[in-house]
Amino acid sequence: MNYLAHVYLSGSNKELAIGNFIADHVKGKAYLEYPEIIQNGILLHRKIDHFTDQHPIFKKNVTLLFPKFRQYSRVIVDMFFDHFLAVQWELYHPEPLEDFSIKFYTMMEQYSGNLPDKTKKILPVISKYNWFLAYRSLEGLESILFQMSQRTRFASNMYLAIPDLQENYSEVAMDFTVFFDELKDFVQLEKENRC
Repeated sequence: MNYLAHVYLSGSNKELAIGNFIADHVKGKAYLEYPEIIQNGILLHRKIDHFTDQHPIFKKNVTLLFPKFRQYSRVIVDMFFDHFLAVQWELYHPEPLEDFSIKFYTMMEQYSGNLPDKTKKILPVISKYNWFLAYRSLEGLESILFQMSQRTRFASNMYLAIPDLQENYSEVAMDFTVFFDELKDFVQLEKENRC
């Protein structure tokens, strides 16, 4: 799952959302440098990633893309799933995605002094181009994938995956729905146990 899903799965807890958002930029035991609830968000993010990577639906979609996109296939499927979360947002959250996005970006800017350097670099881009809302359209998703491609070490051409999504749109949408319902249940149990 990508940024939107991680933030959504944090629920209404702001510090948990911050931890969940910055987690990819906090390596190893560096999470211990943060307040406990942000630590919990970082650890929750890692558990979400583990659950996702091991899930047969996610693996199936990665396998379909792997011949073309190799190691970037996982990232692309993460982005595809964020697209479907954005498209179906009203089924999952009572607040419009536009309002949810602005509130989150504002909160992150207020916390910006304590963010990892990599998060400080990417946050203005995510906010400027409103990635959360842009996920909703295929054009927006393609633009985000293009922006991400500019940052990869090797030529990833991730934005060229949009035709693959279009070709299998209904099936990937159904896969997302089944997968995300299971992920939500998993996260709820994790939050009850730790957060």
